[in-house]
Parts: sequence; structure tokens; C-alpha cells
Amino acid sequence: MDGTGPPGGSAAGLQGCAEEAKPAPTQQDEDICSDYGSRDKPGTALGRTVPDGNVLFPDLFRTDHLLFYERFKAYQDYILADCKASEVKEFTAEYLEKVLEPSGWQAVWRTNVFEVLVEVVDVEYSDLKAVVQLCEPFLCESQVSTFTLECMQELLELKERRIPLQELWVVYDESGEFDQTALAVEHVRFFYECIWRTWDEEEEDDFDYFVRCVEPRLRLHYDILEHRVPSGLVADYHNYLSQCEELYRKFLTVRNNISSSDSDSEMENISMVEGLKLYEKIEHLKQKLKLIENPLLRYVFGYQKYSGLQAKGQRPTGIKITHVVSSTVMASLLQSLIRDKLCPESCGEELEIQFHNDPLAAVNACYEGDTVIICPGHYVVDGVFCIADSIEMEGYGLPDDIVIEKQGKGDNFVDCTGANIKISNLKLVQHDAVEGILNVHQGKTTLENCVLQCETTGITVRTSAELLMKNSDLYGAKGAGVEIYPGSTCTLLDNGIHHCKEGILIKNFLDEHYDIPKISMANNMIHNNEGYGVVLVKPTIASDVKDASAKGTTEDAQSTQSSDERAQVEGFRQEQLPECVADELELYEQAEISEGNHEIVSELGAASAKKSQMHRKRLSELGITEADDNLMSQEMFVSIVGNQFKWNGKGSFGTFLF
Repeated sequence: MDGTGPPGGSAAGLQGCAEEAKPAPTQQDEDICSDYGSRDKPGTALGRTVPDGNVLFPDLFRTDHLLFYERFKAYQDYILADCKASEVKEFTAEYLEKVLEPSGWQAVWRTNVFEVLVEVVDVEYSDLKAVVQLCEPFLCESQVSTFTLECMQELLELKERRIPLQELWVVYDESGEFDQTALAVEHVRFFYECIWRTWDEEEEDDFDYFVRCVEPRLRLHYDILEHRVPSGLVADYHNYLSQCEELYRKFLTVRNNISSSDSDSEMENISMVEGLKLYEKIEHLKQKLKLIENPLLRYVFGYQKYSGLQAKGQRPTGIKITHVVSSTVMASLLQSLIRDKLCPESCGEELEIQFHNDPLAAVNACYEGDTVIICPGHYVVDGVFCIADSIEMEGYGLPDDIVIEKQGKGDNFVDCTGANIKISNLKLVQHDAVEGILNVHQGKTTLENCVLQCETTGITVRTSAELLMKNSDLYGAKGAGVEIYPGSTCTLLDNGIHHCKEGILIKNFLDEHYDIPKISMANNMIHNNEGYGVVLVKPTIASDVKDASAKGTTEDAQSTQSSDERAQVEGFRQEQLPECVADELELYEQAEISEGNHEIVSELGAASAKKSQMHRKRLSELGITEADDNLMSQEMFVSIVGNQFKWNGKGSFGTFLF
């Protein structure tokens, strides 16, 4: 979210400290006041909110709706600056000393079980705590009735009357005197609830903590608030975060037990092994969290979950139904349908027909083997097509005449998990989306003669899924037109992919847990995309650096590599093609490989060779000395011929290293 308003704009108004009637401020005054509000400004610019529950409680400052830019500016310019992770508490304390009133303000102390009105009599800045006393009259609300005045006084005595600042909500004061105090407490609370991780202090301090951790986590927080992150990815993030926190607590316990033990016993050795295992798991989870926090890598990482329905299977009666969708059924339309689609002579058997005026209702009524015929019209749907059975959904006419438009914000538009799904002769229009227009999670989906007007990404082909896309037009994606995940199969024939950020995005993690995707491309027109026509995403490994260095210094090596890659190109074209598209691709076998096609095959051939080397190395480390090269060297491209790449902003092919 890009907040609007004045620089450093906070709800308190950041107009600067200088006033005409006052002498020029000293450097110390400027450091203390900065442009982060003025205590001398009459009246408050902050909103107020009425606390839930006890109506006797006073109103509070409303500070939990600050814009992204307001929080960003506060942490970057006034609180953290260029501090290291180990210096966060020190920098925060220095900031609080400048802006926080040391006493004289009231607040509601909130915990999971009670709320009580207190008055702050002192602030211990270095510990980020306030010294408080109960207000008179005593105001308290709790889930249990045991929190009497005496009990609360006893609890405060046990805590030495020192309460963490993030547990305090400042009471509203319209004078403006406590605006900065309310904002400062909010910034501390938000930071330790949403930004800080218990393991941050042990991270490497070589890099600016704000740039490395605060900014990406803050952006992710607001992206989630504004529904710009798929709900599945949000769920994964919170799940990984919970797992990591739990494992880190266990790791600290094990480490503390080892450090407190003076003996070199067998039990200590076992604890060392356990600690190392926990550490490895934590590092793995932290890497996943960082990938999701990084807006560039967030969708590269992806996730495997989907919220689809379970397949219904065959209808209990054993019959298959043809569902006809039309807003109105005219006699002429019915005659044409009977002649072209519903005639018993052409079908070979009597058909049972159901009529619908909503395509989503028709799909939801389908069982295995059903057919949905959608008549010309403009259909607006508010929901997700979850196609879990093998069905056919076809438009009766030209795609521009059968338009299905997504209404309302949501993660998905069309989710396919069926074993064999076919969608044809439709135009799908997506607005205000979080995810792509069509996701193939499992099974095989055939998309033929369709038009897809996208919003975010276009089509996503997940791991182990298969897509056959023919004679279709896809455009408008703010991400990639087609995203191809590791382990998937994707065949693209005679399609137009244009006016997207990237044309086709291929994800090759070079990980032993994933196979490379199997891709066939023939006669596609990939043009007018903002970035590349085709992008390969892969991790940076040492060999990449060496290759880049060798490429920059040795022209002969380039020529040799080019010859090897040309040989690989020929190998791709001679491979066994998938049976489902062998006939289609025969038409293109005689076509010359254009410059764009050759460039893609060459780079992907090199990437595939690296994967083979890594597989052999892993097998060797496991003690397996004989490896089957035929199994390990499955090439990414089965066939790539006749494709045209024109007017793409960065060229026909690029590689993104992460």
C-alpha cells in the first residue's frame, strides 16, 4: 500500500517544529522534535475509539489504522534508522526518550484475561516499560470475577508496577499533548507484535536491519491487509511462523541445558545432536518465511494447497447429464442446440438435459462425465469454479459471444483438480483479483479456443498437473501469462500471450524434491509483454557465478558451449512426445527454430545439464555410484518450434536468479 499525505505523515500531522514566534531551534532541538509532530500545536489530530465492553472506560486514541507510509517513515527515520538487529532495543529506547511523556497520562492495561485503567507515573526507557498505578475510581473488566481491587494491587506489586509499553493503550486527550506518546506506544506495540522475531537478534548483523527485515515484513503485513496475497499463502506464512517460533523455543531450551552442564556425558552429546536437528529445521523454515516476505520471490515460492471440492465421481443413477446454460431460451436457439449438440442421432444415445441460467450453478451440479454447454450471453458470477470431476465446459458460439465475468474480490476464478477437464469457446474476464484466472492443481486440463482477460497472473500449472492450451488468447496479467511449476507438464499450441508483465514464467528450483517441468511450445505468438517473453526462475548456485565469469572472459568457451547446446536442441526435438499432442506437433516438426526459440532451448538445456550434475552428485554422496543418465537428464523442453517473440520489453528470454 502506498500511503498518501505529507512526508512522514502521521495521524498527528507532521508539520515540523519551527514556529514563527520562536527563535531558530538548536541542533539538539531539531533532533528531539524533528518533523514528527509538535507538542505545542493546540488540539489533537488523532482519532478516538470507544473501548469494547465496560462503558465506564474512557475513550482511547485510535492509532491502529496508520498507513503503510506512516509506519515506514517512523521506523526508517525516527526509530531504527540503520541499526543492527542487536541494537534495536537501544535505538527504540533513544526514540522513546525524545517523544514519550514520562508521566501524567492514563492508559488501559490489556492482557488476555483483563483490562484495567492505570496511570503512568514513570517510564523505564531502556526496558521499554512503564511504571503505573491504579486509577481512582478502580475500573476493571475481566473474563473472571476474581480480579478485585486487592487482587490487582497484589498483581502489580508482583510485577513491581512495571508494565510493558506494548500492553498499554493511551487514553484519549483532545489537547494534543499526548499525541506523540500515543503514536510512540503504537509503534512499539506494532513492531513487537508484527515485525520482531525472537531469533532476529542472533541473525548476522552485517546488513541494515530495517532493509533486511523490517521493510519486507511491513510490506507483507499491508499486502495481507489489502488482500493482495492469496489466502493459501497467508495461511502457509502464519503456519511456518508458528512452527518456527515453537522450534526456536525448544532450541533455546536444549542450548541452555547444554551450556549449564559441565559434564561431557552421553546425554549432552544426544542434546547436541538434537540441537543441530532443530537448528536445521529452523533455518529451513526461516528461508521459507523470507521467500514469502520478499515481494519479488513471494509468487516464485508459491504453495501447494488448494481449496477445491472433492470429486463426486459417477452419478448414483449412472447417467451423464448435459447442462445447458442460458439466461433466456429462445425457440430458435433451442432448435440450433438440438441440431448441433443435443441430437440423439449425433450423440448415439438419448440425452438427459438440465437447464440453468448461471454457469457456476451448472458446474456445481455436475458429476463425472457431464457436459456443460453455455449459450451466448454475458454471465456475471460471484464465486469460484471448483472443477473436481472430469467434465467438459464449452461455449456454443464464438468466445467473444460467451463471456463469463468474475464479480467481487477473491483468490481464484477457476480451479481445476479433475483428471480430465476440457474448457472451450469461452471468454473469461477477471477483475480485482488476488490469484490468477485459472489454476490447474491436479490432473489434466485442456483449454481450447478461449480468450482470457486477466488481472493478476494468468494460468498457473502446479506441480504434477498438466495443461494443454490450444488456439487461445491470453492478455492483461500483471504477473506472468502462464506460470509453469516444477514437475508439471505444459503444452502450448497456436496461442497468443501478450500485454502481460512476463509472457511465460518457468519455475525450476533445481531441488531434489521436484522434477523439472516438461514443456512443449509450437506456433505461439508471445508479444508486447512488459518484461521477457519467457523467464526461467532458478536459484543462484556457485556454478552460475563461475559460468558468468567464464562467459565474460573466454570467447572460445562460449563457442564450445553454444555447439553443445545446439546438439541438445536436436536432442529435444527427437525425444518421445506426449501421446496427447504428438499429432498436433507433427505439423511443426519441419519448421525452422527461430532465434527466440533457439535462445530459450539453449539456456534451458544448460540449466537441465546442471540439474543432472547435481542429481549425480547427490547420488554419489549417498553411495550410489551408478546413476541412470536417461532418468536424471529429462530435458525441460520436449519441443519448441515455430514460436514468435515480438516487442517484448526485455527480449524473448531471461533468467531470474534468487
